[in-house]
Amino acid sequence: MMSRTLGRSGMEVSALGLGCWAIGGAYTSKGVHCGWGDVDDAESIRAVRRGVELGVTFFDTAECYGAGHSEEVLGRALRGMREDVVIATKFGHVFKEGSKDIDGDDPSVRHLEESCEASLRRLGTDYIDVMQFHMGGCDPEVAAPLVDKLEDLVRAGKVLCYGWSTDDPHRARLFARGEHCSVVQHHFNLLEASEPMLELLDEQRLAGINRGPLAKGILTGKFRHDSTIPANDVRHRWNPAEGDIAEAIDAVEAIRPIMEEDGRTLAQAALGWIWARHPRLVPICGFKTVKQVEDNIKALEHGPLTEDQMRRIEAKLKEIGWKRRRFA
Repeated sequence: MMSRTLGRSGMEVSALGLGCWAIGGAYTSKGVHCGWGDVDDAESIRAVRRGVELGVTFFDTAECYGAGHSEEVLGRALRGMREDVVIATKFGHVFKEGSKDIDGDDPSVRHLEESCEASLRRLGTDYIDVMQFHMGGCDPEVAAPLVDKLEDLVRAGKVLCYGWSTDDPHRARLFARGEHCSVVQHHFNLLEASEPMLELLDEQRLAGINRGPLAKGILTGKFRHDSTIPANDVRHRWNPAEGDIAEAIDAVEAIRPIMEEDGRTLAQAALGWIWARHPRLVPICGFKTVKQVEDNIKALEHGPLTEDQMRRIEAKLKEIGWKRRRFA
């Protein structure tokens, strides 16, 4: 099993993590669908346990996923194996449990304290390995007091390390002043990579937890220009036949022969690209089923892409005029 170190914390985790947004099920934020459609909790639990069985030791969730439901399901799934895994969660959003709706944001120290206690309860644990601030665009001056409170939680043994889930290296650097800041969670994949964030990881000795490693499914190859998406899926606003999404689908088809040439699936190759790109990166793949977990974990058998594959992929993307940017 390939492994990675979570920055300054020294914690070793599997090079592939499982992202638990999808298993939170359908929920909304002020009436807008934010989940990934309907889920089967029993299947979610089987999938988490299958991941552990196959060697995954890192699981990432958040208090707001399913308005608390993802943390509850993950806690049930990991019962009896807590010491064998590393759990990351996030805080910053406000909701009433059972409502399935996010009411808003709260970057206050008080909310952090309350969120920590609630997450501990839902996860069924007495400590959180990685606590992350979930408001990626929060004003740095507003977020600054959170660092001292997170350090207090570390001293109290309730949190082992922490970080900011943000795509802004300047905001991430603010949290990095804290002794136990060890990670940044940021958007990163073959189609949307951010070079400045990689520079920050090296500069501050942090790990990069990669959300969106498969570009919300585009890098699995399952989307076509005539694809339809359920109304309660966060991707429902996509139009696969037009704009950035259509161009991304075409880009994936252009590099598909290189990605699949050594027996990998597109998704497995996309993960291999991340591992080849930088040793501090830990991609987290979303899932709803046991099969999805099994397929993604097989990427570890192939490992990073080769230097030749990386070179040819870049050449092909340049040939078709693809420029990396946020599109989904």
